[in-house]
Amino acid sequence: MLYSGKDLRKLIIPLIFEQLLSLLVGLADTIMISGVGEAAVSGVSLVDTVNVLIINVFVAFGTGGAVVAGHFLGQKDEENAGRAAWQVNLFAALTAIVVTFLFIAFHDGLLRLMFGRVDEAVMSNAKSYLIITAISITPLAVYNACAALFRAMGDSKTTLYISLLMNVLNVMGNAILIYGIHMGTAGAAISTTVSRTIAAAIIFILMFQNKRTINFRGKFTLRFEWGMIRKILYIGVPNSLENSLFQLGKILTLSMVSTYGTYAIAANAVCNTLAAFNMLPGLAVNSALLAIVSVCIGAGEVEQGRYYTKKLMKVANITLIFMSAFIIICSKWIIGFYHLSPEAATLARQVLCYHAVMAVFFWIPSFSLPNTFRAAGDVFVPMGIAIFSMWVFRLALSYVLGTTLGLGLMGIWIAMSVDWIFRAVCYLIRFHGRSWERKILA
Repeated sequence: MLYSGKDLRKLIIPLIFEQLLSLLVGLADTIMISGVGEAAVSGVSLVDTVNVLIINVFVAFGTGGAVVAGHFLGQKDEENAGRAAWQVNLFAALTAIVVTFLFIAFHDGLLRLMFGRVDEAVMSNAKSYLIITAISITPLAVYNACAALFRAMGDSKTTLYISLLMNVLNVMGNAILIYGIHMGTAGAAISTTVSRTIAAAIIFILMFQNKRTINFRGKFTLRFEWGMIRKILYIGVPNSLENSLFQLGKILTLSMVSTYGTYAIAANAVCNTLAAFNMLPGLAVNSALLAIVSVCIGAGEVEQGRYYTKKLMKVANITLIFMSAFIIICSKWIIGFYHLSPEAATLARQVLCYHAVMAVFFWIPSFSLPNTFRAAGDVFVPMGIAIFSMWVFRLALSYVLGTTLGLGLMGIWIAMSVDWIFRAVCYLIRFHGRSWERKILA
């Protein structure tokens, strides 16, 4: 077998802590900026919706590079693995530079096009945050590409340490610039930009070490190898499109929730935060699956790819059962920390418990299996299933259940679980067939 139990633990456990760290620091970030005022919080949240879309694009590029490099690793071809690694970084960095220029040059028109006529105080904060954080897009693109490559090498401990450093620097920077120097939104943006740049520089330098099976040593060039780029984009573009449309769907769903009243908005925000913690083990396994199955496919060991997919899905599901049970048992106590109104607290608890139960049965196959398909180069059919399911079930059914039938927020979350069920059924049928395997040979 290509991976021992010890190898799997070394890859997955740091990924779980990295996901947890990201969530905890995200919460701290929000709390710290909230001290500046509502206009600052609103401006930052508006820009973050744009930033998430951009980040998803570069995460997808990194995924494409990691899959191609993983295939070469499976073939014991470290030279081409390193070439693929350099090409994805070169392409991502140059693309990010173009995006940065567009964001800075057309920031006013972009924000007004997306968010219309918001309060001027909010718009001022949004502009400040967008212009400064736009500078961090290129470092973040490089960081995501390199982090995906480290996982392809089975090294998630290094990315955990770098992520820890980046987030600690961000929180410290916020404390100094927001509370010490009173720079407000600009301080938060500078802190984010500096911490991302330092993290990108560190992980980029580490990629030149000869001891790494994938490295940049001797691969430096400013010339695109279009054959390699096409392979990377074949994986990355459909993944990017799927992620971006998924994020857009979430934004549209939130606009529906906003019509159900303040208590529903508050309950939904709390449930989204706690649901993210519920999914932690699954998110870690998803990243591990992509790295592991890519190497299996490259080595021509399709059956091992199937074996590790089933094994890791089982591990993820067991941990998910414990996480869901904890959340259900402690839901009243956890929600109490948010000081919601009685109406909002009751609704939040109902939604959270429903989500925890449904996640145990359907979340893993609906969100883990697509990574196995991507690792094999099977990207277009899973993307089509995901986009169809999101627009038909997550959006259209949300409107029917939540608005037309009057189920409100619960209707939105029921529709989301129907989306999971449809995806899970489609992906399980495809996984147990052979059509996705033929993509390897194409």
